[in-house]
Amino acid sequence: MSRLFGTDGVRGLANRDITPELALGLGVAAARVLTRNYDGSRPRAVIGRDTRVSGEFIVSALAAGLASAGVDVTRVGTLPTPAIAHLTAATAVDLGVVVSASHNPMQDNGIKFFAHGGYKLEDTVEDEIAAMLGAEWDRPTGADVGRIGKDDVTADRVYIDHLLKAVDTPLRGLRIAIDCANGAASDVAPEALREAGADVVVINASPDGTNINAECGSTHPETLQAVTVASGAAFGVAFDGDADRCLAVDATGKMVDGDQIMGLLAIDMKERGELDHDMLVVTVMSNLGLLLAMKDAGIETMQTGVGDRYVLEAMREGGYVLGGEQSGHIINAHHATTGDGLLTALMLASKVQRSGTSLAELASVVTRLPQVLINVGGVDKAKVSTDEHVAEAVRVAEDFLGETGRVLLRPSGTEPVVRVMVEAATQDQADGVAHRIADVVKERLAL
Repeated sequence: MSRLFGTDGVRGLANRDITPELALGLGVAAARVLTRNYDGSRPRAVIGRDTRVSGEFIVSALAAGLASAGVDVTRVGTLPTPAIAHLTAATAVDLGVVVSASHNPMQDNGIKFFAHGGYKLEDTVEDEIAAMLGAEWDRPTGADVGRIGKDDVTADRVYIDHLLKAVDTPLRGLRIAIDCANGAASDVAPEALREAGADVVVINASPDGTNINAECGSTHPETLQAVTVASGAAFGVAFDGDADRCLAVDATGKMVDGDQIMGLLAIDMKERGELDHDMLVVTVMSNLGLLLAMKDAGIETMQTGVGDRYVLEAMREGGYVLGGEQSGHIINAHHATTGDGLLTALMLASKVQRSGTSLAELASVVTRLPQVLINVGGVDKAKVSTDEHVAEAVRVAEDFLGETGRVLLRPSGTEPVVRVMVEAATQDQADGVAHRIADVVKERLAL
């Protein structure tokens, strides 16, 4: 039986997979698991969401479930995922909840929890919550049930102040284009960057409940590329729906991905004496070019499974402070407990401003090897690791590439697809190998 929780919470089609009944049950179960050692007067929770219209009824159901389990709930409205993580830590509440499906299409939604301190849950804790769904228990009554309140103004201010304290380089004279994906960053991102002193050009910051991620944001950067060039901005940044990740565009409109951002930030932090143990934590999806660049800069790299939660686990275990994913989830443990797109944007802006160097030149420290990623849909992703024909196709490809490339095959943790990633010395090689493996996956694992 597959797990209820994926790599980033529970996610699926809103009102089909993510129903009010499920949200209500998860609220109750999470309260029972995450506050069971509570010895104070009453446990507290904070709930935020992105701009999807379905978030309204899901948040209401979650709040009802938590309150029915004796938890006082504060609804903080639309805020980025990292803002909820920060509020969970900074305001000393017992748990935080975000209703968001991140970069997924509008019709999807999701539920993810933060434990006390603002950290995502370990797999074992998620499984405890899932096992608790629908279980009989002694419910509180009378004055012991929780209260539900609302405070979105204070929450916005707390998060913006936190960002400004984390990166204190004045950005006066620096023009930055930002694409808010019509998502959770639509209000706070322009405000934070303007308060930092930047001249901000804003696009896709008019959410209507249905346009989140619609041909915009980090998964569709084409408009940002054009606007960055046309506006004469020093660079542009694109967030996803819940703003826990950030990709960039240099002044010429060329994309700067998460690997390049991590590379230039790691070198900057090392030079400033802020990169503890001279270590950068990345996932297996990071380009070989990043690993080679870090080796040349005297920085070690550690690779984890895909998901910023696994990056953070490795960072906490080893005492490391910088890590992330090629997709733009970047964690600076000095200031955050999860990936934070706005913090990343401010860190980039600070480096550009301090150095007087273009983003294009700064990003050039990482020379990306040709990489192809194919998402194969309509297949049984659970069988990807057991099919002998698929395994043989991978072995043949690895023998062909030798030390000049690599193959990574994995089921998505958030979508019903198998991801085929190939790196090679040339683009033609990467394309050819990736499509041959994808064809085998499609044939062998078809539903």
